[in-house]
Amino acid sequence: MGAFLTFGLVVVAIVVFIPLIIAAFMYNVLVSRKNRVENAFASVDVQLKKRFDLIPNLVATVKGYMDHERGVLEEVTNIRAKAISGNMSADEKIDADNRLTGFLRTIMVSVENYPQLKANENFLKLQGALNEVEEQISAARRAYNASVMSYNNAVEMFPTNILASVIGYKRRASFEAGEAERQVPEDPKTFNRK
Repeated sequence: MGAFLTFGLVVVAIVVFIPLIIAAFMYNVLVSRKNRVENAFASVDVQLKKRFDLIPNLVATVKGYMDHERGVLEEVTNIRAKAISGNMSADEKIDADNRLTGFLRTIMVSVENYPQLKANENFLKLQGALNEVEEQISAARRAYNASVMSYNNAVEMFPTNILASVIGYKRRASFEAGEAERQVPEDPKTFNRK
């Protein structure tokens, strides 16, 4: 009877502890991937803050030259103000970033129509700094998107999807090119060859 009891305890231990070990492992995988996403988003957020810090100087520099683009400059200022308020979710920050990127591209294309602005030393320095920040933002977005893909796979794939739904983990949004980024900017002077 002692051997049967020992065998029974081993079976119970296997039936109870193996699923607990597997559940703990899956939980740790999900938490690790969630934390990587949050860390990667923090890196994007730092780069966006650098961009937001450049915007007032950019707007002040181009404002005197660009009469027709006042609406764009006001929208850039409004997006920046909302973004630095700290009251935005990650998804709202992603949307604001996409909109802001489109508006900044519009400003940079419009600069072509203002030769004096293109030659302005302050503008050239700002443009260089903005280009550098945009490259850093792009790299941070790639790292974030890679983390999000890994996290989303864990949230959606069996068996971790079961635990993810139990603990309330949901898919995360990736940074995607906005409509403005998907369109090729057209500068009529670029294609006029006389």
